[in-house]
Amino acid sequence: MNKTSVPSSDSIERQWFLVDAENQTLGRLATEVASVLRGKTKPNFTPHLDTGDFVIVVNAEKIKVTGKKSDQKLYRRHSGRPGGMKVETFKALQSRIPERIVEKAIKGMLPHTRLGRQLFTKLKVYKGSDHPHAAQEPKILNLHSESVTK
Repeated sequence: MNKTSVPSSDSIERQWFLVDAENQTLGRLATEVASVLRGKTKPNFTPHLDTGDFVIVVNAEKIKVTGKKSDQKLYRRHSGRPGGMKVETFKALQSRIPERIVEKAIKGMLPHTRLGRQLFTKLKVYKGSDHPHAAQEPKILNLHSESVTK
């Protein structure tokens, strides 16, 4: 009978990856980034442990969606007060805070537990092509998805 090995927290090596979101489809980018954050691309993946890597997403304002989603997709938030619901379209949120669109898409694909919140802290999203993580020497992560051509 084979034994299942559980990696110790000291043996987990985390890398930094850089993803360029320019002309990428939102959902396809989010699934692959969530997989890397979770650690599913590694041979020592363990469902209940944080074995994933850090991911930096740049050019968040140049992300694309297909169909009529730019006009019809809605983002809701609530202040917690009665009548405190705010609704905003994809296009309006992209012009105001484009990082939030990518963060919300990726966060929805992570576990909705303490582990998911811990994994989410390893995601860094930036509006432009500049980021303050040059000292970590991130490797460029090539995504399998095709870019949107419009």
